[in-house]
Amino acid sequence: MFRYPKFRNGRQQLTNAYSESTAFTMMNIAAYDLKAGEDLMILEPGMETAILLLSGKITYYYDETEATAERAGVLKALPTCLHVARGHEVVVRAETDAEILVQSTENERDFPSRLFRQEDVVKVVSCEGKWENTAVRDVVDIINIKNSPYSNMVLGEVYARQGRWWSYIPHFHPQPEVYYYKFERPEGFGACFIGDKAYTVKDKSVGAFPGGLTHVQVTAPGYPMYCAWMIRHLPGDPWDNTRTDKPEYMWLNENPELK
Repeated sequence: MFRYPKFRNGRQQLTNAYSESTAFTMMNIAAYDLKAGEDLMILEPGMETAILLLSGKITYYYDETEATAERAGVLKALPTCLHVARGHEVVVRAETDAEILVQSTENERDFPSRLFRQEDVVKVVSCEGKWENTAVRDVVDIINIKNSPYSNMVLGEVYARQGRWWSYIPHFHPQPEVYYYKFERPEGFGACFIGDKAYTVKDKSVGAFPGGLTHVQVTAPGYPMYCAWMIRHLPGDPWDNTRTDKPEYMWLNENPELK
């Protein structure tokens, strides 16, 4: 459920909907390090696909359209993301060295392609002031059930401030979720707690959480943590900010000014 996948030929496979170990996620997710001038063709048969820019400058070519996007880094600028239905081929051209994250899942619905630019996404501050600000973080919604009701997946980002907890208090939901972590410095680290087990979070590591297990994170002082979070709706049970807090921690919600 927690992995440190290696890059092979510039590609890091995070989960595979058809692999025994990660089939529960129902998503294909891969990260790519592209070199300047490189073209990458993306087409997942039978799957809708989101292509998220993490850093660098790229051009998306899709549906006889081209669009250029640039991002200084995951903790320095808001995201740009292209979302397409099954059967839509996309070519990503790296205008500079660039990083992208590709998320796909089965979806029989057809829908218009949509490019979410930086001005289209919503960033909110969560848990500000609670518990001496120990769980404050910035949350960005990109694809969700409200703006993309035709989609079978959710995509967002969290920017966790140094030394803070997030995805707190311990909670769970029935839908599977995948986290992809990044730090600005390669020695950055934190911890992820899945159920009762703890794992070291490193740059470009991945957590894959089956439905029903709690998942909380903390990052070390001096090391703000980035996370792309990806959820797969369940048939008849979509994720709509759905969460169940563990009963033994509910008292914290009643004492936000705890000192």
